[in-house]
Amino acid sequence: MTPVFNPRGFDHKVHDPQTRQTIVRLLSGMTGAKEISQYLKRFSQLDAARFAVVKVGGAVLRDDLDALTSSLAFLQDVGLTPIVIHGAGPQLDEELSAAGIVKRTVDGLRVTSPEALAIVRRVFHAQNLKLVEALQAQDARATSIVSGVFEADYLDREVYGLVGEVREVDLAPIYASLQAGSIPVIASLGETAGGQILNVNADFAANELVQKLQPYTIVFLTGTGGLLDGEGKVIDSINLSTEYDTLMAQPWINGGMRVKIEQIKSLLDALPLSSSVSITRPDELAKELFTHKGSGTLVRRGERVLQATSWDAIDQPRLRELIESAFGRKLVPDYFERTRLHHAFVSENYRAAVILTEEGGVPYLDKFAVLDDAQGEGLGRAVWQLMRDAQPRLFWRSRHGNPVNGFYDAEAEGSVRQSRWRAYWYGLGDVDGDGIATIRACLEHCRQRPATLTD
Repeated sequence: MTPVFNPRGFDHKVHDPQTRQTIVRLLSGMTGAKEISQYLKRFSQLDAARFAVVKVGGAVLRDDLDALTSSLAFLQDVGLTPIVIHGAGPQLDEELSAAGIVKRTVDGLRVTSPEALAIVRRVFHAQNLKLVEALQAQDARATSIVSGVFEADYLDREVYGLVGEVREVDLAPIYASLQAGSIPVIASLGETAGGQILNVNADFAANELVQKLQPYTIVFLTGTGGLLDGEGKVIDSINLSTEYDTLMAQPWINGGMRVKIEQIKSLLDALPLSSSVSITRPDELAKELFTHKGSGTLVRRGERVLQATSWDAIDQPRLRELIESAFGRKLVPDYFERTRLHHAFVSENYRAAVILTEEGGVPYLDKFAVLDDAQGEGLGRAVWQLMRDAQPRLFWRSRHGNPVNGFYDAEAEGSVRQSRWRAYWYGLGDVDGDGIATIRACLEHCRQRPATLTD
């Protein structure tokens, strides 16, 4: 099956320019207006079909429908149209139990008998219509799509019954909805070439849809609001290229979370490097998409991080371009000649870098540069973390008012305000003990060190 037309060139449509301006002002209360404009510009330059696929679980439809519809309607109001695919697991459990049908699963997949399939179809149609009507009540345009997208074959009829495995994805119904400026709301039901309806696991259906659409972002909406670490806190970002092996070795990674991370990695490996997966709550969707800090867990395939102890191993013109673009100022012409490199950590595409020198036997952070279009991806944090793992002690300085100072405050063990700078450090010892002499020497270096970026 092939699309009936090429979707390139679809326009994201804003209901009302005044509405967009109002919403941007509201969002600016969460973060800087520069961030909002940056993300809106980035998203609006995408083909409509490549903005975002949003996977909604049945529990979200049951428990957070108001927040879900409000967030999706908001996206449409700022001129962005997400593609929504939903499940209905809890609703199916309830209806099947009421009908006296015992739930059976094999390898996590629901076994579906002919009697169960009738209920599956009814429940999916009802939940799909419920979401579409709720969106329309929010003055959003939405289109119900319960068939015609997923062509499927029997996964294993003897084992699973009427359960399908997606063989082909037909995007024509989705494109038609997008062309009309309407949010496609897709149920995860498949059908064979002969017209037999099959139950398709919503996660598997979403994965197949994503492979075909190649979207900029995939959003999983959950009640937990992200992947949780060993202390039950949301992990803000994961750079798979640098963190996957370490993450999977953690003792708190349980079976379900391990499978989820493996699935996300497999998904991103087949998508463009620019694609990402976000896991967040429905009410935090805008914050996750439009701010650097986000609200849930952002997962990217990411970039490898190159390490060097000599400038000869670094592409100096590219590094200069990165630093000057990140800081919005020019490096002094003889920067590489005057700066004795101790250790450099640079992302492979020169979008983030940490540059260290050594001063009085202590590593000094000379530059921490992240391009605007890499902010919010977790790339800067990934490069920083590799540096921190390799450097048990460090000192540095930052201009007053630097937006990154909040991050530095959290990373440092101490800081002191100077006339032009705030000086930071960690791992230098106790200010009331043996480390005081080292700290004083580092502070004096920060005060006297010549600037290498021109005003």
